Amino acid sequence: MMVVELRPVTAENWYDCTLLKLKPEQQSVFPAPVVNWIAEAKFVQEFELLAIYSGAVVVGFIVFCTTPDEEGNCWIPALMIDEHHQGQGYARQAMVKLIQHMRNEGCSRLMIGHRPDNRIAGMLYESLGFQKVSEELYDGEVVRCLELNQCI
Repeated sequence: MMVVELRPVTAENWYDCTLLKLKPEQQSVFPAPVVNWIAEAKFVQEFELLAIYSGAVVVGFIVFCTTPDEEGNCWIPALMIDEHHQGQGYARQAMVKLIQHMRNEGCSRLMIGHRPDNRIAGMLYESLGFQKVSEELYDGEVVRCLELNQCI
């Protein structure tokens, strides 16, 4: 497995990010294409975008916010790995690097959501220390929280 590198989405790589695709059966768990997130980030100041690289290849995409919400939570609105690169540990490596980045940015609590039927994401986030906030869904998602003063 190649080592993952997180790089900002720029004029040079944004189009490569838009080519990232999910398996057809995953469309319901990640309904918004990457191009929508890139467009939304132009209007939502808090959204920061990262491309996940393995060598010279873009294998995934992350949207995150280091600006805390009114409760002091920093959010990861989106994480996706291209259909051809799933199951190779890229999401875990990217999340570990992102968690460290968020910690360095001064975030104390990190939030992420996923669809209830996306068990793979749920298991990944749980294995990284994210705990369910409640049994109730928020906007159709299970919301998880990681206290960043804890080690992973």
